[in-house]
Amino acid sequence: MRIVADVQQCVGSGQCVLAAPETFDQNDSDGTVDVLRPVPGSDEELARAKEAVGLCPGRALSLAD
Repeated sequence: MRIVADVQQCVGSGQCVLAAPETFDQNDSDGTVDVLRPVPGSDEELARAKEAVGLCPGRALSLAD
């Protein structure tokens, strides 16, 4: 699985960072999502990434094969 982020849809709420801080960060200039680890390295990281996708209010995050 690979994490895909659409920064045009990102509203900068930071829910992804709270759910998976090892995977996501926020851009210092505009607060949009930065994906630090596009491919989760463990099942636990994948579970947190899936949680972040579900929490994203802008629906800017998705998972792809």
